[in-house]
Amino acid sequence: MKEHARQARAEGRIVGLVPTMGALHAGHLSLVKRAKQDCSPVIASLFVNPKQFGPNEDFAKYPRSFETDAAKFAETGVDALFAPEPAEVYPPGFRTYVNVEGLAERLEGRSRPGHFRGVTTVVLKLVEIVQPHLAYFGRKDAQQARLIQQMVSDLNVDTEVVVCPIMREPDGLALSSRNAYLEAEERRAATGLYRALEAARREVAAGVRDAFRLQGVMRKVLESEPLATMDYVEIVDADTFEPVVQVRRSCYALLAVFIGKTRLIDNLLMESASADSEELLFHF
Repeated sequence: MKEHARQARAEGRIVGLVPTMGALHAGHLSLVKRAKQDCSPVIASLFVNPKQFGPNEDFAKYPRSFETDAAKFAETGVDALFAPEPAEVYPPGFRTYVNVEGLAERLEGRSRPGHFRGVTTVVLKLVEIVQPHLAYFGRKDAQQARLIQQMVSDLNVDTEVVVCPIMREPDGLALSSRNAYLEAEERRAATGLYRALEAARREVAAGVRDAFRLQGVMRKVLESEPLATMDYVEIVDADTFEPVVQVRRSCYALLAVFIGKTRLIDNLLMESASADSEELLFHF
């Protein structure tokens, strides 16, 4: 993989990387399509990273479909697929980890201790191996994307992080590999996340800026869904991921919700239309 990427760089080509854990859906493939607009070659990685799963999480049952995924990548125009074995990524005696302090402790980091240490470590290893000019991530994992941006900046990594829009089903459900775990009734209930975010958007569009009130609006929607159990519902600054009192600049409404036993996340990005404007733009 290193030799392949090094040769592409030597030829003056723009190398793009799309890191994935497989179980591909249209969201992953949208990253490939975006990468192909900017890069040649486009390299995809497929690696279910054991370091980002906690002891009570779903590593063993995380959906794996290598042949199907490889075919989807080929159909979408990926130039090379990097699919290492765990022992190649984490050889015996491995003991070096990357931790982004502060950003990694809240929200997903609080609910999933050690998760982000595993994410940032494997992403740094992937970009060191592939040496891409650009690496593509989805905005559904907003906190993860922000952490990776911080890591790349702090460690002077020669890769630009490109954060791409969330892909959704027609009823608003954000695409996720974990949606495969949902039974039919749970799948219907899962739309509650989007409905909660849409309720918050309507309130903000109507002039509400109080974060506590907006959280209450989202909680009310989720409480009306019997199969939903809230992990967190928060409004945070889009840069620091610290809670805000008022929605005044770029902010995220963030949700983590169990639908039955399946934990789903989603978000709404709210940002100022311009530096001197109080109008907000919404990105689902």
